Amino acid sequence: MPKTIFQRIIDREIPAKIEHEDDLCIVLHDIQPQAPVHLLIVPKKLVPRVGEATAADQALLGHLLLTAGVLAQKLNLARGFRLVINHGPDGGESVPHLHVHLLAQRPLSWPPG
Repeated sequence: MPKTIFQRIIDREIPAKIEHEDDLCIVLHDIQPQAPVHLLIVPKKLVPRVGEATAADQALLGHLLLTAGVLAQKLNLARGFRLVINHGPDGGESVPHLHVHLLAQRPLSWPPG
């Protein structure tokens, strides 16, 4: 199976605007932003989608959410932000590599979609 675009970015085969990186994840600016702030929080471990995560991924999944909180503080997103995880084609998934979208700095309506 070929590498996902995120694996290629993690391996530095493709350039990206990186906001944050640690041992478990990398945070990128989305190339097609849907809000003034649109970051992708991507685990370095390939988990195709959230519905395929296992109990062994529990700490990693928590790390992704905590990283979102740290970035929200760093970027002064006190007015609010939204976290989105897409799963499957009907859920809007475009890359089969779990990632969390962090969207902010514009009003976000409900329901989404």
